[in-house]
Amino acid sequence: MSNFYGQYTGFGAGGAGFAGMVATGGSITTNGNYKVHTFNSSANFEITTLGELEVIEYLVVAGGAGGGNNYSYGGVAAGGGGAGGYLAATGFTVTAVTYAITVGAGGAGGTSDNVGTNGGNSSIVHASITDIISVGGGGGGGKNGQGVLGGSGGGGSYSSTTAGSGTSGQGNAGSSSNNDGGGAGGGAGAAGAAAGIAQGGVGGVGLANDIIETGTDVYYAGGGGGGSGLTSGASAGGNGGGGYGSLRNALAGNGTDNTGGGGGGGSAIDSYAVGGTGGSGVVIIRYQFK
Repeated sequence: MSNFYGQYTGFGAGGAGFAGMVATGGSITTNGNYKVHTFNSSANFEITTLGELEVIEYLVVAGGAGGGNNYSYGGVAAGGGGAGGYLAATGFTVTAVTYAITVGAGGAGGTSDNVGTNGGNSSIVHASITDIISVGGGGGGGKNGQGVLGGSGGGGSYSSTTAGSGTSGQGNAGSSSNNDGGGAGGGAGAAGAAAGIAQGGVGGVGLANDIIETGTDVYYAGGGGGGSGLTSGASAGGNGGGGYGSLRNALAGNGTDNTGGGGGGGSAIDSYAVGGTGGSGVVIIRYQFK
């Protein structure tokens, strides 16, 4: 039998005569009786020997979205990008086949008054399973459009105040804008925080996961902070790689790669109005091999 973490708890697990799984693909590390395959870019995960347990644990995070742009209204705010969708499971049954791993790219920040670009989907795919697809984050709102639906939704902007919704089971909605305070992108753990009159909302927090067992939980899929019409006190991105929102005369922060964090919203004049780029996603697979 297996426990909550997909670890075999019956006689012989990890002991003499135990036949563990053997697989290739990604960057492989060893942690005690477990192998961890980390995919920072698209590749294949091939199980060459199934072993006794026939289960894996996975984390699939999509690319975060770019923040929006408000070039025409100098000094007012665009929305932060939504985080990439977050999916995790333990005790997932597999077979001895090759699984296609896709890691979603981060979305570009908005320019010329436009919304940020959605992040790319991340997935584990094979005909023997129902495809595991994590949805890319929704772009932050700009002058020409509201926050976009995604894994987590993008924040609203000055002239298009509505935020984007999140995908059920993967993320949360962004927040609406408030006058010249841009809405924040949603994160895997919470919706984007409310914007103030001139202050962008703080990006929604991501979720912690210990699949790589570093000794400290790692957060993934934080939302981008909303842009502000202020000259100090930028709105933070959500814990989990979210980029900070732009100030009146400063660039927005980018989402952190391989976390699925959303980019910060732009909110200033000329070149500073560009929204931050979303962070790329990641796929991590863990299993017992001895």
